[in-house]
Amino acid sequence: MTESMLPILGEGPLTLADFGAAVLCAVLLGASYTFAVALRAAAGRPHLLVAARLGAYATSCLVLLGVLLLSYAFVAHDFSIRYVARYSDRSTHWVYLLTALWGGQDGSLLWWLLLTSANVTVAVNWLKGRYRPLQPYVIATLMVVIAFFALLMIFAANPFQTFLDGARRDGEGLNALLRNPWMIIHPPALYAGFVGCTVPFAFAVAALVTGRLDSEWILAIRKWMLSAWLLLTLGNVLGMVWAYEELGWGGMWNWDPVENAAFLPWLTASAYVHSTMIQERRAMLKVWNVVLIAGTFFLTILGTFMTRSGMIASVHSFAQSSIGEYFVWFMGLIVVTTIALIAWRWPLLRAQTRIESLLSRESAFVLNNWALVALMLFVLVSTLVPLFAETLLGEKLLLGAPHYNLWVPPLALLVFLLMGLAPLFGWRKTSPDSLRAAFRWPLAGLVAGALLHVLLGPVIGLPAIVLEDAPFAGPLGVVMQYSSAAYPLVTIALAVFNTVVIGQEFVRGVRARRSAAEQRSKPEALPVALLRLVDRNRRRYGGYIVHLGVIAAFVGLAGSAWSVHREVTLLPGETATLTGYTFRYDGSRTCPGSPACTPAQHADREKRMVYATLAVSRRGHYLGIIEPAQFVYARESTTEIGLWRGFREDLYVSLLALDSTSQRATLGLFVNPLVGWVWIGAAIMVLGATVSLWSELEVRRLGAWGFVRAVTTAMTAALLGLILALAPSPARTTEPAPAAAIGP
Repeated sequence: MTESMLPILGEGPLTLADFGAAVLCAVLLGASYTFAVALRAAAGRPHLLVAARLGAYATSCLVLLGVLLLSYAFVAHDFSIRYVARYSDRSTHWVYLLTALWGGQDGSLLWWLLLTSANVTVAVNWLKGRYRPLQPYVIATLMVVIAFFALLMIFAANPFQTFLDGARRDGEGLNALLRNPWMIIHPPALYAGFVGCTVPFAFAVAALVTGRLDSEWILAIRKWMLSAWLLLTLGNVLGMVWAYEELGWGGMWNWDPVENAAFLPWLTASAYVHSTMIQERRAMLKVWNVVLIAGTFFLTILGTFMTRSGMIASVHSFAQSSIGEYFVWFMGLIVVTTIALIAWRWPLLRAQTRIESLLSRESAFVLNNWALVALMLFVLVSTLVPLFAETLLGEKLLLGAPHYNLWVPPLALLVFLLMGLAPLFGWRKTSPDSLRAAFRWPLAGLVAGALLHVLLGPVIGLPAIVLEDAPFAGPLGVVMQYSSAAYPLVTIALAVFNTVVIGQEFVRGVRARRSAAEQRSKPEALPVALLRLVDRNRRRYGGYIVHLGVIAAFVGLAGSAWSVHREVTLLPGETATLTGYTFRYDGSRTCPGSPACTPAQHADREKRMVYATLAVSRRGHYLGIIEPAQFVYARESTTEIGLWRGFREDLYVSLLALDSTSQRATLGLFVNPLVGWVWIGAAIMVLGATVSLWSELEVRRLGAWGFVRAVTTAMTAALLGLILALAPSPARTTEPAPAAAIGP
């Protein structure tokens, strides 16, 4: 029994911390009650289903109450609560006071529980009279998840735990790396994607228990899984943006264990959204789809364990804690339950039909699934090997970014190739004539893209072959060196191939639609036919739009092959050059204090801001001022980069060190080609997933023109967002300096 629970028993006044601890206990009781009632409803007392639904609502309300209490504790500076004292102080801005709720381990678990309960509330409300045989088991499974997190917080990670020796006068403050606007939305988006996989898992368990293993449960979870995939995509991309802009090392993904933990369920969710179409059409892959759903949910819990147990070192992870054992038992329960249910229902899960031909869309989807799962397993094993090596052998083993960058690209490019191949095949089997017609233009695009890259790449500074040092000694190292040198060429060629495939699908669809409209004497203009084509089959063509986003992201990621980096140390007035850019260091300024500071910087009492001012020119043309900085807080400091974004390349500067006496600055200079295409790809993927999801949302049908207006609005908003995101963004503008003063 914790000290914070004692006043509840009458040994003192009831405090906010006591009330919060009591609410957590009530959440556990509510989840347990709802679980029991749901099982009774499934056991022949269907009238109790209403009580189970009400119990789920009540449990969710209790979780919300707990979150509101902790949020109020932050805003009220209740430093008697350990979590509040550790992750805030009196100078913390009110926005970051609220986001500090998920800034540490205990609060993030409570936030996770809130998002889970929100999913429960939406799911229970959506179910109503649907899927009544499945409902009790769906609700019972969801309550097990809520009960687990409530138990975890009550006994191992209580966000309302208090100090034994009384309240602190002030807190320690939020981690400086978390005082970033992207951290306001990145964790909620990623957590929402994680917990979004809970409802599909609950349906899978319900289908296995009841034996209703046809396409009913697959259709029921379609929108849930697609929504979870969308949120996982957003969460991962926002994390990349945060890492790119906050950590100052010049990249966006470093294969950190916690980054990997967020990537793993995205891979299996991507596999599932493809394989589910085979079960819907051909009643195949029933076992595989159950495994993918259960595996995705398991990976979300594993990712939470990796982040919060403290057993794996990471810039993103929380401190060492005792909650790892709880997660191990819960993950064991998931694995044992899933395997037992699959074994029990194996006769019902066996496929009634088989793949008839290797030259079919089913085969391409299956191969794509295997490639995605192989990539997931490689990343998973590589992430866990250091942990097992230290635990079992007592040896520290480091598998850093070079290991992943050597072995992941071939698997990723295989997935990229299969993504383009699948639409070229028909269902069941494809005739040779159809194959020749389908492959003609994509193969021409592949060859043309490769040739143009070889010829024009060096001219524009993006050569097709990028030769680096051999990763290993001997013949194997030479083979891998030259193989990896061709990755940029292969990526660009496959990007053209995939683009032509998707364009071909749209062209065929529009032609067929316009031909049918002319036969009905109701001709359609090309834009109208295109939008109505998407409107009539939003899931299919929304998926193609997602693939366009994946293509753009692959092109952007290939840009890392041409990235150039240089570290320099300059005194005021000195210059440095990098790939045609000239940087003149004009000294530093400190805010608050400097006359050049803005009113907001003068009023900031949280931190001291030290800026290095660099005038930038390119081939004699003055471009402007870029100002990287270091923000110094009470206990730590952060690197704030200077960044100019562009469609072709980013100019990225970080301030690594500054001598306040001599004004000598050590700077990291980066020119990062094509990074903007990653963000463009992410926006297109979100748009495509939204189009695919639209037909699944239970809203009033807009009609064709309503859909056109909605899509046009979404595309306009996405385009404006991209323009704002990719526009050059100097930290401060000044009048152009004389060309002679800037350099050659």
